[in-house]
Amino acid sequence: MSTNGTIRANIKPGIQVDIVLKQDQRTGRTTRGIVKDLLTNSPTHPHGIKVRLTDGQVGRVKQIVQTAEERQ
Repeated sequence: MSTNGTIRANIKPGIQVDIVLKQDQRTGRTTRGIVKDLLTNSPTHPHGIKVRLTDGQVGRVKQIVQTAEERQ
């Protein structure tokens, strides 16, 4: 699957995503991790849905790498 992270309905806890951390917004450098919490309440966001990863990092989803079903 490989889809962008601007639609909240596509993002669920347990999926693997690439996010852009606040300090990496200028460079666009992404960090890969597993979603723990969704922090954006609106159904869409033009810069990506803000999430917290299982390791505690917070950023906006740029790309969905793998769904929870695909990871099993």
